[in-house]
Amino acid sequence: MRSNKMVQSSAGKHRSEGYAAILATVVIWSTPSLFQFYLNRFYDPFAQNFYRYSVAFLGILPFALFRWRRQKVQPYWDSFWICVPAVFPNVVHQVGQVVALHYMGPGVYAVFIRSSVIMTALLALLFFPEERWMIRQWQFQAGTLLGLLGAAGVLWFQPGLRDSPASLGGFGIAFLSSFCWALYGVLVKRPSARLGSIQSFAIIGFLTSAFLLPLTWVFGRLETPLLVSARVNWILVVSAVFCIALAHVLYYVAIREIGVALSQALHLLTPLGALALSAWIFHERLTTLQLWSAAILLLGAFLATQIKPQVAIEVAENL
Repeated sequence: MRSNKMVQSSAGKHRSEGYAAILATVVIWSTPSLFQFYLNRFYDPFAQNFYRYSVAFLGILPFALFRWRRQKVQPYWDSFWICVPAVFPNVVHQVGQVVALHYMGPGVYAVFIRSSVIMTALLALLFFPEERWMIRQWQFQAGTLLGLLGAAGVLWFQPGLRDSPASLGGFGIAFLSSFCWALYGVLVKRPSARLGSIQSFAIIGFLTSAFLLPLTWVFGRLETPLLVSARVNWILVVSAVFCIALAHVLYYVAIREIGVALSQALHLLTPLGALALSAWIFHERLTTLQLWSAAILLLGAFLATQIKPQVAIEVAENL
């Protein structure tokens, strides 16, 4: 009996850490599209992502080395190889979202990217049997479907969308970015569980920067930091440290403690902050129908959070 109570207490502590991590991530990830939208005036998509990820990697590297030293292990080559599958969709997502922001405002993009929730649910169902109990809950099913409908509504009612082929192409890029983000969220679970949150992001940050370097050399401008003001470069550094390094580590903690699907579902809350900030800073405005669609999306997020841990245990035991 005492052993069971200790196990339940430990499980509750881990769940609390997972929810705290995802809450902090939601707050931080209300801002990336705003940073990227602003930096688009000065940086091309490849250079922006290469330098942001390079700064994020350098920011997290001392903490990763400290962890490896304390654990008395070395980052062997197999540690790099298990991170490689997550790097490719991450590169496509990072570049794709910056390109998409040339066609839409940061608030609209922040809403649309939440369509990755339903994609993540399907991918998690395919890759991780241990998460199938969650996807079978009616709250999660209803929440993710409402979230998808809300995201689609925000796009469908975007003024001028159906009159501009370029805008349709931009939303196609946004869809690809959303799918790659979902795939990244699924593929990063194993490295995070095996290596730890900080170490896995340090490796993924390094590999992502390494893949972006030749792309920037060919398609972008590596000299951009020398051509823009110090203020612009400082904004890039701040966005890298908080929105990439810190947020990704917290996201990995959340994925490890509460799972991929639920972590993505709770990210349905990020558009709320993004919409408010974009309206304040960039004067972005949504139509009435878009606002209703956003409300439907947030209702889906609320439903998805109503899954109870004790229900999860009962369902898992019956699988």
